[in-house]
Parts: sequence; C-alpha cells; structure tokens
Amino acid sequence: MLPWKPARIGQSVHDLDTPALVLRLDAFERNLERMTRAVSASGMRLRPHAKSHKCPAIAHRQIQSGAVGICCQKVSEAAVFAASGVRDILITNQIVGKEKLARLAETAGKARIGVLVDHPAHVAALIETAKERDVRLDVYVEVDVGGGRCGVAPRDAGALAQRIADSGVLRFAGLHCYHGTAQHVRRSGDRAAAIRDASGQALLARTDVESRGMSVEIVTGAGTGTFVHERDSGIYNELQPGSYIFMDRDYGDNEYGDGDVRFEHALFVLATVTSRPAPGRAVIDAGLKASSMDSGMPGIWRAKGMRYLSASDEHGVLALEPGIAADIGDRLALVPGHCDPTVNLYDHLICVLDDVVQDVWPIEARGALR
Repeated sequence: MLPWKPARIGQSVHDLDTPALVLRLDAFERNLERMTRAVSASGMRLRPHAKSHKCPAIAHRQIQSGAVGICCQKVSEAAVFAASGVRDILITNQIVGKEKLARLAETAGKARIGVLVDHPAHVAALIETAKERDVRLDVYVEVDVGGGRCGVAPRDAGALAQRIADSGVLRFAGLHCYHGTAQHVRRSGDRAAAIRDASGQALLARTDVESRGMSVEIVTGAGTGTFVHERDSGIYNELQPGSYIFMDRDYGDNEYGDGDVRFEHALFVLATVTSRPAPGRAVIDAGLKASSMDSGMPGIWRAKGMRYLSASDEHGVLALEPGIAADIGDRLALVPGHCDPTVNLYDHLICVLDDVVQDVWPIEARGALR
C-alpha cells in the first residue's frame, strides 16, 4: 500500500496523479437505476456479481437499490464483503481444499452463504465441513447450459440435487445456469439465440430435479450482455449481472438490440502523456499494470484520431493521425477493455462528479484470489 491516498475530496480530476482509477458517479448512479428498473419491473431477483468491483461501498449501494445480495467468485472475496455487513452472498464457484472449506464455514457464521457443486465429491466435502463446523450452507447445482466450463449435464442435475437434499446438513437452494461465453457475442440476435438454448438446458435440469419430487426455488444466472433474455425466458428468476455499473470497452463493442438496456461508460483509467518521441506516436504512463489487456486494448474516451496501439509494463503507446495534438502533460481517459481485472490492479476508486473528487472508495477485496 502507498503511504498516501490517491486523491483528496474536493480535488479537481485534472490535478490527480496518474494512472488513477476514476468512477464517474453520475453515470454509475444512472447505470444502477437502469438495472434496478429493468429487473424489478419483471419481479425478478437481482444478485449482482461483486467480482466486477470488489468494493463493499458499491455492494451496499446495489443492495440499497433493491438487490437481494451479491455474488462473489472466491471465499476470500465473500469474507471481505461479509465483514462489511453484506448478509446474503452466493459464491459462484466450486470450493476445494480444507483451508478454503474452513474459511467458507467461518464466513457462513457471518452471512447467508451459497456455493456451487457439479460433482458428488463437492457435496461430500461440504457435508463433512457442515458437520464439523456446525454451519448451514445453501448449495446450488451448477449446470452447463452452453458455456463449456463447469457444470453438470442437465440430465444429471437431479441426482446431485438429491444428494444435497438427503444430506440433512445442506440445503438444496436451486440451479446455477450461467452462460459466460454468450456475454460478448457481438450480434444481439446471436446472444438471444444462445440464451434461448441456455434456457432450454436450464428447463431440462429443473425438470430432472422436479421429477424426483423436489422443488427448484431459484434458477440463477445471466450477465450484463444477456440479462434481458434470461429475464424474459420464463425459466430464470434471479439475475447476476456485474459489469453494468462500469461498462468496459468490450461490452461497449456489443451490438444493441431493440430490447437491450443501454448502460454508460462510468469507469476510466486516467493517464498522462509522458513522451512524444516521434510524429504520429505518443506514450502515456498507463500500460499493462494500469489496465487489463486480456480483452484487447483500452479505448480512448472522446479522443478522435488516437488509438491505443500497444502496451508494456508501465507504458502505453498511442498511434496518432496526422494533425492530432498530444502534448507532454496532457491527460487522457481510457476505457478499460475488461473492467474486472482492471479494478483488481488498484487499491482505490476515485469517485468524481463534475470533475471534482467526491469520495475515495477502498477496493477492499482487491487480490482476494483464494
């Protein structure tokens, strides 16, 4: 941790030291409102994914706006949010290893905790943990609905749900049916088709569970790119979008369909031009350690004739069209290609309104990878 804070309340955004992770509060609040309105009008449950922001201040604002709780991806993330007072957390992952399971049980003493399984070995380990630690866990069967990552085939969901229900110490809470690879399918019609298929797989899984005399209280999933389709499917009743509060460049590249909800770019990496070594080329102080490149290069906010060309550890190289000015000391706002890993590079979010710092929010779950 640095020995100084990255910003002071009341400071002009133009005076911030860079690179800096900046959140435009007006756009952020509008994004919150749009998602709340889009979900609540249909009577759905909203459980935003906190891996996008890792920031308890944001999680509490999402809950105040109507979310039933949050999702996390790791036990350590969940522990940070539970310590902050979040009381309903679904860990959208399988938990393996005695150390993680012990910490899972400890966190379950502070909040209602859900967790995923897709193999009998997961269920057996959770049963042992629940008995040893005297905790009650919500357990969801993860179903592969087209993402090709984790999850059982729909026809196997019932057998796994039965193991949970028969355990006596675990609670079968529902089905987790997230189609991650559909989120960045560019054409709106193709995204809709992918979720129609995913919804069909989720229905098969629900039917398999119900054929054993069990009810399926929750079918949960969805992301920022597809949530309107899960919302309207008639199968899902809980949605897990995360990136909508920020909207990175990758999501911004998606084509909007007639029914899609438009969100605004709210998260930026502020950078400074530090070198002008040649005509047509500028260098900024934001490279690989300032903005994630896994989804491609960042965009440059409202700057025509500039393109983020390449990155090394601490430098970003920009290509400039003829006649485009970029002087040493100039400030640029980058739109990260992928918001989640970009946020994980910083200790704080600098919250601004009308170019003035309003608050500084700690990213308390930064580095929570276990």
